[in-house]
Amino acid sequence: MTTTRRHLLLAPAAAALAAAAPQVLAQGAGASFRIGALNPVTGAGSPYGPGMQKAIVMAVEEINAAGGAGGRKLEVFAEDTQTKPEAAVLAAKKLIDVNKVQAVLGTWSSGVTLAVMPLTDEANLIQMNVSGAPAISTLDKKDLVWRFQATNDRFGAAFAEIATKRGYKRPATMAFNNASGIGNTEGFRKAWEKRGGKVVANVVYEPNRPSYRSELQKVLAEKPDVIVTGSYLPDTTILLREWFQSGEKTAWIIPGWAANPDLVKALGAEVCEGIISVDTVSSENSAAFKHFDAMYTRAMGRSALTNVYAPMAYDMGISLALAMEAAGPGASITQINAKIREVSNPAGVAVATFAEGKAKLAAGQKINYEGASSKLDFDQFGDVSPDFGVYIVEKGQLVRRDVVSIPADYRP
Repeated sequence: MTTTRRHLLLAPAAAALAAAAPQVLAQGAGASFRIGALNPVTGAGSPYGPGMQKAIVMAVEEINAAGGAGGRKLEVFAEDTQTKPEAAVLAAKKLIDVNKVQAVLGTWSSGVTLAVMPLTDEANLIQMNVSGAPAISTLDKKDLVWRFQATNDRFGAAFAEIATKRGYKRPATMAFNNASGIGNTEGFRKAWEKRGGKVVANVVYEPNRPSYRSELQKVLAEKPDVIVTGSYLPDTTILLREWFQSGEKTAWIIPGWAANPDLVKALGAEVCEGIISVDTVSSENSAAFKHFDAMYTRAMGRSALTNVYAPMAYDMGISLALAMEAAGPGASITQINAKIREVSNPAGVAVATFAEGKAKLAAGQKINYEGASSKLDFDQFGDVSPDFGVYIVEKGQLVRRDVVSIPADYRP
């Protein structure tokens, strides 16, 4: 992302922060709390990254309008991961070393999050992400990493539940060769075998290939009745085009970040008809979601239902700010981090906005921020358990036909 584009994107927030800065200093609250918005503005995550970045800015504007958090205003510095670990590392180093951020929010793919985590961990910074790789949980030795998306193991369990409901008996898997892709299909395999089933073929393929015909033929040779993928939009587009050209009949279960409206646009309704797309769903009936959705729709011209990661990014800002408020003026990053579960998990008075939570905390009450993306009940690994929407491509449209819940304590 160029400096010009970053400044344009954050101009409203920057102006509000600049106007508020003298007041903050006059109150003696010290410097602002600096947030790094590290999102996939370009690359495979680009359908979601700009909305995530905007959601973080919206959260900060809302927090600052309510007087800030823990006696401080918040400031945003934005960078583009390009959905590439190497680019994300360079961007994260800039945020940490130059911009002096105290939290990094919004990394999207598992490969990116796993590449950035050592940097944030070494700097003792809070890191919040929407990535699925199970390794994120086990490598988080300092409890500084917070995941707002379901783990790949939970995705795999959801895939297995869907395959069972639809009567499939001979599943195969195809995975993009990175932590997220393999995590999804391995999560499915473990859940499927736990049910007594067998995966008839398992292929891992390399990125940036013009064709996956040989890998696809290897899978189709085993006559699967469904192929479960851990894939992204570009490679899924190639896979499905080559599958359709083969004339073979099989069903597909694909993660929602790959089987989305852009896929249908690229391939056409006929190729995509009947594809099963699975993604987490926002907490659509919650007060927090309705509050955020109204703001997002005004800002972006479309509902937050079109970008499941935008509510997650918004919740990152709100839950972080509520933890800052609970920790109090002058709190260290460690002290703020220690309050994240306390303000988001039961028990406590349910709150749906930062201003509401701030008022309850000021009154000496314990709060439970129930987010726009999910209830945000963080487990011991800093993970949450949103529900899964099951969408079928019907006449070129993604139509939700089911919602699947995986228990919060699920372990493969």
